[in-house]
Amino acid sequence: MDPSRRRRGARRLWTAALAALALPLAMLSTSTTPAQAAALQCSVDYKTNDWGSGFTADLTLTNRGTDPISGWALTYSYAGNQKLTNGWNGSWSQSGQQITVNNASYNGTIAAGAAVGTGAQFTYSGTNAAPASFAVNGTTCVGAHQPPVTVLTSPTAGAVYTQGDAVPLAATAAAADNATISKIEFYDDTTLLGTDTSSPYTLSATGLSVGSHSLVAKAYDSLGASASSTPVGITVASGPAVVASTNQLAVQQGKTGTYSLKLSTQPSANVTVTTARTTGNTGLTVTGGASLTFTPSSWSTAQNVTITANASGTGAATFESTATGHAKASVTATEIAGTKAYDARFLDLYGKITNPANGYFSPEGIPYHSVETLIVEAPDQGHETTSEAYSYLLWLQAMYGKITGDWTKFNGAWDIMEKYMIPTHADQPTNSFYNASKPATYAPELDTPNEYPAKLDTGVSVGSDPIAGELKTAYGTDDVYGMHWLQDVDNTYGYGNAPGKCEAGPTDTGPSYINTFQRGSQESVWETVPQPTCDAFKYGGTNGYLDLFTGDASYAKQWKFTNAPDADARAVQAAYWADVWAEAQGKGSDVSATVGKAAKMGDYLRYSMYDKYFKKIGNCVGPTACAAGTGKDASHYLMSWYYAWGGATDTSAGWAWRIGSSHTHGGYQNPLAAYALSSYADLKPKSTTGQADWAKSLSRQLEFYRWLQSSEGAIAGGATNSWAGRYATPPTGPSTFYGMYYDQQPVYHDPPSNQWFGFQAWSMERVAEYYQQTGNASAKAVLDKWVDWALSKTTINPDGTFLIPSTLQWSGQPDTWNASSPGANTGLHVTVADYTNDVGVAAAYAKTLTYYAAKSGDTEAKTTAKALLDGMWANNQDALGIAVPETRADYNRFDDGVYVPSTFSGKMPNGDTINSSSTFASLRSFYKNDPAWSKIESYLAGGAAPVFTYHRFWAQADIALAMGSYAELLE
Repeated sequence: MDPSRRRRGARRLWTAALAALALPLAMLSTSTTPAQAAALQCSVDYKTNDWGSGFTADLTLTNRGTDPISGWALTYSYAGNQKLTNGWNGSWSQSGQQITVNNASYNGTIAAGAAVGTGAQFTYSGTNAAPASFAVNGTTCVGAHQPPVTVLTSPTAGAVYTQGDAVPLAATAAAADNATISKIEFYDDTTLLGTDTSSPYTLSATGLSVGSHSLVAKAYDSLGASASSTPVGITVASGPAVVASTNQLAVQQGKTGTYSLKLSTQPSANVTVTTARTTGNTGLTVTGGASLTFTPSSWSTAQNVTITANASGTGAATFESTATGHAKASVTATEIAGTKAYDARFLDLYGKITNPANGYFSPEGIPYHSVETLIVEAPDQGHETTSEAYSYLLWLQAMYGKITGDWTKFNGAWDIMEKYMIPTHADQPTNSFYNASKPATYAPELDTPNEYPAKLDTGVSVGSDPIAGELKTAYGTDDVYGMHWLQDVDNTYGYGNAPGKCEAGPTDTGPSYINTFQRGSQESVWETVPQPTCDAFKYGGTNGYLDLFTGDASYAKQWKFTNAPDADARAVQAAYWADVWAEAQGKGSDVSATVGKAAKMGDYLRYSMYDKYFKKIGNCVGPTACAAGTGKDASHYLMSWYYAWGGATDTSAGWAWRIGSSHTHGGYQNPLAAYALSSYADLKPKSTTGQADWAKSLSRQLEFYRWLQSSEGAIAGGATNSWAGRYATPPTGPSTFYGMYYDQQPVYHDPPSNQWFGFQAWSMERVAEYYQQTGNASAKAVLDKWVDWALSKTTINPDGTFLIPSTLQWSGQPDTWNASSPGANTGLHVTVADYTNDVGVAAAYAKTLTYYAAKSGDTEAKTTAKALLDGMWANNQDALGIAVPETRADYNRFDDGVYVPSTFSGKMPNGDTINSSSTFASLRSFYKNDPAWSKIESYLAGGAAPVFTYHRFWAQADIALAMGSYAELLE
């Protein structure tokens, strides 16, 4: 064995597949009750959604004591005639005015500091006062002090200021429980601008740099509680500018639309602003406000421009408003059919998302995971991003092209993704050393982080890679064309792994590739050690971060990337729709080059179809006993959890490796992408077997859905060719799919990967698109059953608010797959543990129903899709988009210990210590400078679980796309 090949540390980058996970990570806790338990302490947060004759009540029960609560009964009373209709996440009953809620089977234990949620629906007449007190197991709970309400009243969202001019900040705040406001801090993103301790709370901010700024006010009260306002986005221009109230305007055929103009700074004399169409649809004309005069006294008073549409045109036009000595303002007006109200909604939300002042994008144009910085999910900070976010940007811009006829933004989104998220040759410099007959050295996956590092084992045979050669022949390169999954967009950690750079350090600007998860199925985001993708031993310990993950005799400096297949498949999906829609407009040539790149990406995406070490598929037990594959017999033809590749940084004595994944999840499948890559000419891969592989994958994915479909209709977890990630012997009796073992929670267990309803909605939406395009009977059969189940678990309230499934619980297993005679899966069952009003998931669900209804004619699916979209539009809009408050009980894990071997000691780029005493927060000290950090401090000190309203990029894009899809298919 070549000694250099033994030094391939940290090659099991199994974790990239978490890139597409955009759900709040739940806290799982198991505890034992001590012999002498401390006194029970609790608090209850009570919230309602009231529509006059009924309401839903959401209660969060928090264990404020030091011991777990094992089994709970929550009691309280109403003062009026409230009558219980139904409840969830517990067993609800009513006797007179008293309500009793007993725990469900799955949430009876509440660890110290943890919380559980429960809820119910009621009817009433008259008044609906909140209960005066609550008790758990007979012990009265303390009241939870509510944080102050904080509003940033100045500046207005979208305002533009001239560099050097002061930006006037002002805020109001109201304290609860007879507390008083002690101070208000003003922030530019996470940078403190100043503090005011007396009302009225104001600050004159000077010195803001040219560009976009997200401003926040944070109020503190006399009882120690604090809360931040909704961010307000502004722009600072390099000089005086004309300011438009929006960048997007929808105008229905034969009607008019208006937007307003003003100046960014006071002029010394009158300024005339002229507005004219510069490009695009000639059916749109300026019919009012073509010439507007602003005086030194009226410069900040808005004046309207009116755009009129003709009776029959469609498409977009650009209108520019110019004035001497001022930067111009541009507005894109789009003429839509008179009935297309949902297209208008798409454009309205698209304008909010793409408005630079609203904070969704970095200066480079990269979409952040969320506008807000303090958020911990799969990304552990809001201004990271994922390949998922890039794929949603592509899809968003494809829909924009469909509605406006402008395809430059779709092509530009692919260019941004290719520049920043697909590793360049300089990032993967030693691929030419890759030996397809020996793809990688085996290392077992272990159950918990504290079992790492895992030893490399050269004695375990690995199979051969059958597609590397044909990919090189097709594209003339050894480089892999796929997205890495995670990026630190603002280089917050400070690795400086920008495209083409290796550990450039904290002073580097722009995006930096990073990795997190890497230590077994139980490693949640709270237990990760962030690390660079190019490890030159500049940070971390003696060997960088490598010996946290693999045990080896020596280590070489190396690069490594991991791909989240569902994101790349979504990029292909977006390219398919872009091509279909552009062709319908006679503009197929506008997107052909980009669509060709999508076909290339799909070609490389086949690595996700292979066992991790290219071993044969089926009954693969024992690392040495399981036979090495000799070609396509190592392919399961499904969308697995990841693929990864890496190598040495030393180009003179290099080596390289590639792995697939043995684990497949129902939520990651994408039959629409498989159909596009196998049956749609413009997306046909160049390789010799790519099209055939995707044709087989399409068939296999549809079988997989059928195999995983529960008796009720929901889709269960998945399957693995490597039990426990080390080809272990599975428990007695698991059913199989082409010899792969059923796994109800593939890959990660904290929280279980099968419990999030979002995976159901995401995956079934792709099935519905495929069905709508082809009428495929197998897809319809799966959808018929799934839609019936999902609709039965959906509540639409009279005021338009809604509840959809959130957490799913599973029991049993599917029948072993028999393609010629599939089983009925009478032993596989799902129950809904709790419900949510999550708008991102609801949008994906609405899209599923929309595509299904468009092809099947199902009336209930159509009306429910409309109700979900109308409900969120009516009830959940704010200045940045559409969002709902979220209680984050899992944030008590900021103090969770992160396992680091006692033999390891090192530093993060900012100096944070990495050792056996490290915690999640201690490795991320930058969080203590976040304006929302005090919410976490309060919670960790025993306060109520914090509430956040997040604007995730993927969710806002999905909502906009759902509006556009409904307009196209059902409006």
